[in-house]
Amino acid sequence: MPEMQFFSGLLPSEIEKKFPQYWVSDEEEEGKNNFEEELLKAQLGRNKLDIKSSYNKIINITHGKTLLDNINNLMNNKLNVIVYNFVDMLSHARTDMAMVRELAPDESAYRSLTNSWFQHSPLLEALKRIAEKKGRVIITTDHGTIRVKKPFKIIGDKSTNTNLRYKQGKNLGFDEKDVYVCRKPERMFLPKRNVSTAYVFTIEDYFFAYPNNYNYYVNYYKDTFQHGGVSLEEMIIPFITLSPK
Repeated sequence: MPEMQFFSGLLPSEIEKKFPQYWVSDEEEEGKNNFEEELLKAQLGRNKLDIKSSYNKIINITHGKTLLDNINNLMNNKLNVIVYNFVDMLSHARTDMAMVRELAPDESAYRSLTNSWFQHSPLLEALKRIAEKKGRVIITTDHGTIRVKKPFKIIGDKSTNTNLRYKQGKNLGFDEKDVYVCRKPERMFLPKRNVSTAYVFTIEDYFFAYPNNYNYYVNYYKDTFQHGGVSLEEMIIPFITLSPK
C-alpha cells in the first residue's frame, strides 16, 4: 500500500475510489504494487506534467545491470523513477531465513550488511554515472521499519489481514491498551470494507500474535524488522536531493 500511495500521490481511500481497477484490498492475494507505473503516469497527468518519463523496478542484480547499461538512454528523459527492492527484501529474508538472522542479529549488523551490498551493487555505479552526466537524484523511501520485540495478543477471523503491525477487520478482539485504534477509517482516508470495519495499529516495538499458536508466532517473529505500524521509525522517512559537484 505505501508504494501505491507514493506513486499515485493519493491516500488509500482516494486510490480505491479513483482507481478501483488498480486497488487491491488486504484480503486479496494479488500483489499491491503491480500498478505503480500506471499510477505514476496518472499523477503526472493530473498535475499537467507532459514530460518524458520512465519507471524501473529493480528486484535482482540482472535488472540492476540492465538499468546500468541503459543509463545513457534514460538521461534523455525528464524524470526517471528507479525502485530498488533490496532493503525490503532483506528485511523479509531476515524474518524467513535463519542464515540471514545470523548475519544481521541486530540493527548495527543489519545496517552493515545493507552498506556492504550497496558498495558492491549496480546502484552505486548507476549513481556515479548519473553524477558524471550532471543529473540530479532524489532519494527517499515509502516507509521505514522497526525491530519488533513485544508480542500483542489479538483475535481475528479468516478475513483479517496478515500484517504483524496493523490489523483491519470487523471482528477483532484485543485489549485497547498499547495500540492505536481507528473505528472510523474514513477519517484517516482508509478504505472501509464493511460498516463495522476497524483498524488497529501497533505502536513502539509491539507486533501482533494470535492466541492460537502464540508461542510459534512469538519465537518466529520476535526480533524481526516489520512495518505497517505507527512508530516514528516507520512513519518518518528520509528524503535527500543530490546534485553533482
